[in-house]
Amino acid sequence: MRTILLGPPGAGKGTQAETIVKEFSIPHISTGDIFRQNIKEGTVLGKKAKEYMDQGLLVPDELTVELVKDRLLHDDCSNGFLLDGFPRTIFQADALEDALNSMNQKLDYVVNIEVRKELLIERAVGRRVCKDCGSTFHTSFNKPEKEGICDNCGGELLQRKDDAEETVAKRINVYQEQTEPLIDYYTKKGIIINIDGEKPIAEVGKDIVAKMRNK
Repeated sequence: MRTILLGPPGAGKGTQAETIVKEFSIPHISTGDIFRQNIKEGTVLGKKAKEYMDQGLLVPDELTVELVKDRLLHDDCSNGFLLDGFPRTIFQADALEDALNSMNQKLDYVVNIEVRKELLIERAVGRRVCKDCGSTFHTSFNKPEKEGICDNCGGELLQRKDDAEETVAKRINVYQEQTEPLIDYYTKKGIIINIDGEKPIAEVGKDIVAKMRNK
C-alpha cells in the first residue's frame, strides 16, 4: 500500500498516520525523519542537507527528492509506505512520480484529511502541553481536571509559541498556497480519498481504513 497523507496543520495527520501504518504494516516516512537519519549516519546526502539546514535554509527540492527516493529503496518499504509531509508542491509530486516510475512502482492512494480553517485555528490555539511530561490537553476538547495542571504528572500546562493564532493562521495559509493544489493534482489521477477530519478521532481512522480497503 503506497500512500501519501495530506492535510493542513492541525488536521490530525500524526494521529491518523499511526492508525494507517499499524493497519497496513507499512513504515511512516516523513522528510524530517529522513533528514535527521541521514545527518546522524553522515551519508553523502545527509551532509549536503546539513549544509543547508545549518544556514537556516530549506533543503532544495532536488535533494529532498533524492533523500526520499533513497529511503523508499529500503527493505521495509517492500510492502508499501506512508509518506507524510512530502510532496508539498506540484514540482515535488512530479519528481516523486518519476522516481516511482523508475522503480516500477506507483501510488495507490492519497489520503486527504479535510478540516475547516476556523476549526484548525481553534484546535491549535486551545492546545496546552505539559512542560514536564509532554502530555497534551485542550481548553475545549480535552480539559485537564485542574486548569493549567497536567493530570498525569502535575506539571504546568503551557501554550507553545507556534500555537499562537497568528502563527497558526500563517502556517495554514502557506499550506493552502503551496500544498492544496496537490488535491486537484491527485484527484485528476483518480487516487485521492477525501476524509472528513472534523469527526471524532476514532471515526476518522475507521473512515480512512475502510476507504483504503474499498469497503
